Amino acid sequence: MTGHPSSSDILIVGGGVIGSAIAYFLAASGQAGKITVVERDPTYARASTPLSAGGIRQQFSTPENIEIGKFGADFLKRVPDLLEVEGERPDIHFVEGGYLFLASEAGQGILRQNHATQAAHGVDTALLEPEALAARFPWLSTDGIALGCLGLRNEGWFDPFTLLQAFKRKARSLGVTYLQDEVVGIARDGARIQAAILKIGGAIGCGTLVNAAGAQGGRLAALAGALLPVAPKKRFVYVFDCRTPIAPLAPLTIDPSGVYFRPEGKGFIGGVSPPEDQDPDSDDLDVEYGLFEEIVWPALAARVPAFEAIKLTGAWAGHYDYNTIDQNGIVGRHPEITNLVFANGFSGHGLQQSPAVGRAIAELLLDGRFTTIDLTRFGFERFARNEPILELNVV
Repeated sequence: MTGHPSSSDILIVGGGVIGSAIAYFLAASGQAGKITVVERDPTYARASTPLSAGGIRQQFSTPENIEIGKFGADFLKRVPDLLEVEGERPDIHFVEGGYLFLASEAGQGILRQNHATQAAHGVDTALLEPEALAARFPWLSTDGIALGCLGLRNEGWFDPFTLLQAFKRKARSLGVTYLQDEVVGIARDGARIQAAILKIGGAIGCGTLVNAAGAQGGRLAALAGALLPVAPKKRFVYVFDCRTPIAPLAPLTIDPSGVYFRPEGKGFIGGVSPPEDQDPDSDDLDVEYGLFEEIVWPALAARVPAFEAIKLTGAWAGHYDYNTIDQNGIVGRHPEITNLVFANGFSGHGLQQSPAVGRAIAELLLDGRFTTIDLTRFGFERFARNEPILELNVV
């Protein structure tokens, strides 16, 4: 679009799935005024959303994350109705295949504790002893496994790019303006942001600025003089085929080592978070194949004997908007810059949490508070209080 507006009631920086979900929920309210989204690359070639593994789960240890996941699953099932535009009903191909967390003897106590928390929030999961695991998934080796927890409903995977485009298309149909540009500066007057300085289009004034810049969220905050503990971290997704059929369908399976895999078409994808001392901030998308050879493949072959003979057929890299303090989302207002709102630091959970976060930010801006799921704990202020949210179910 040419001809940038001179001002907007709400300016959202970042048009990925988080920013577009916020734009949709704000516009759908009919009360938000003029909404503008600034996105530097509308092809999303390097964006985190289309480069993610596309999973959604409720198996968390934090109640808020569980509730976020429940809302997300319900929303995904209703996407064709909610995000329909002019008769076009988006199909995100939600495969309700479940998540399977596997625990060693040392980890089974946490798994049982998490299961109890999830059950208290109405999540349908099953604890499975090794014998039950072997009977249900005959392709699975239970060596070193003391317990598994399987999601029976509302967990699985879907097409990330289709969800992003559906949010964006619906938001635009409701009057949201998308600008192809980049914020390179922010003008402040004391405790308020006055305008965002754009690389191409000059300045755009704003009533509220929402930071939904994903892996660049920390850098955007710095332009406003705010220190946000979010940095780009690279994660790899490896694509492989297995000559031996795996039946029944594998859930998204997480080994005690942290290595995961799930079906993808006729093959599989998998990966692992790199060791902490080998996880620098990174802007490139170069793939590290050594991680597959040294960590991922050995763990896959040990857990699924048929995977000893897999063939690597592809790989890609994407960026996490990594919260360097506690790896959980930062959602809410800056305590001193009164019209700066954060939706950042989801550390790999942004895609699945986008529906609930979009709704939460809309509630915060329109009602002055979170009215459905109370996400106050996820506010920026938790860092000053030294109250990190430590999630025990880490993938």
